[in-house]
Amino acid sequence: MPRNPHPEVDVPRQLPPWGLTRGGERPRLRSAAAAFTSLTALAATGLVAGPAVAESPIMPCALERTPAHHSEGLDTWNTAYQRPDRHLDAVMVFLSFPDSPPRSAPAELAADYFPATSQFFDRASYGKFALRPHPQREWVQMPDYSTAYAIQRDWNPARRSAYLRDAVAAADPHVDFSRYDVVYLIADPDAPGVDSDATKVVNFDRPMRADDTDIKRIVTVFEGHPPDRNVLAHETGHVFDLPDLYHRPTDGDGDWDTHVGDWDVMGSQFGLSPDLFGWHKWKLGWLDRRQVECVEGGGQRLTLEPLSTRPARGGVGGTKLAVVRTGLGSAIAVEARGATGNDRATCTEGVLVYRVRNEAPSGGGPVEVLDAHPDSDACWNDSVYPPLADAPVSVGESFTVPDEDVRIEVEGRTATGAWTVKVSVG
Repeated sequence: MPRNPHPEVDVPRQLPPWGLTRGGERPRLRSAAAAFTSLTALAATGLVAGPAVAESPIMPCALERTPAHHSEGLDTWNTAYQRPDRHLDAVMVFLSFPDSPPRSAPAELAADYFPATSQFFDRASYGKFALRPHPQREWVQMPDYSTAYAIQRDWNPARRSAYLRDAVAAADPHVDFSRYDVVYLIADPDAPGVDSDATKVVNFDRPMRADDTDIKRIVTVFEGHPPDRNVLAHETGHVFDLPDLYHRPTDGDGDWDTHVGDWDVMGSQFGLSPDLFGWHKWKLGWLDRRQVECVEGGGQRLTLEPLSTRPARGGVGGTKLAVVRTGLGSAIAVEARGATGNDRATCTEGVLVYRVRNEAPSGGGPVEVLDAHPDSDACWNDSVYPPLADAPVSVGESFTVPDEDVRIEVEGRTATGAWTVKVSVG
């Protein structure tokens, strides 16, 4: 059974910030308290840097961004986050510990994540975004034993702060942080104190400083060798302001995948259909207004290209996403999913329907896949949540969204593999 997904860290306190200079002394760093809190708290109080207008044109079915952490609103872009609309450079720092000589070379661990992660984003973005890894060739040794940091999923804030403080200070003489947009700290997977359930993104309300550069967030990686499938694609999605889509049981015991199942890597990194939802591609700027259709009333016939199909070189491609606005903070999204690209291992092809809510925070159910076949399931041996593995609407079927006057009818397929769909409202 796959282990539970990784939430972003949320440290409910704020302590004084600090700075680092390249290769400089740090007599106060080891004893100073860390200045860490989640950006969640700042977003809620409006202290994050003001938004920039998103490049995706504002359309009547585009939900507004709210103070919710990783809000699914996409009318503006939260400039506290990197937007993957060009190439971004990511440094990979490999951390060893004095209590455990590494058994693997950094190059071996780098190959666990790349080029697979870059290829995932290249396919998801239709070539509009490139994640360029820069793995360091040598291990950087931490000053303390791996066991001293008490690494674990729900990490003690002081221990986590000490780990990050020590890691950046140890790497600083070897890494020019000013050259990179994304920072991955990869811990030696064989060190005795490394907990493979602790991988997550750490956000800072007051950035760390190194090489005269603000570091707003760090991806801390504690994976085994080899790591979980698509784990770095999931964590990097948080760097781009995408939310966790899984459901975390209140007592920690239960099914985590009831909201979206296999659909979208931000739900489960193990999913059979991990390509990002069309809504997320719209949010990130990978779909433009020519590929999004707002359905506002009556019945409208559409031809939906499979979401993972890449447009011909130099072309825009056809409609990828249809959206029905159902309220001030909610919408119904409709897209076609086929066995291509990131979805090549999908369990079921068809037209997927899901609800989006802009006020639901990360981990709070901002997206809910709607099951067109609630009395059946599929792919028990492979799916992370079989009840939703057959959620899409197939040719000749219709589906009415519960509690909404929205009906989706899949009328057929074209010679090129696109899906002809009628969406009726009211």
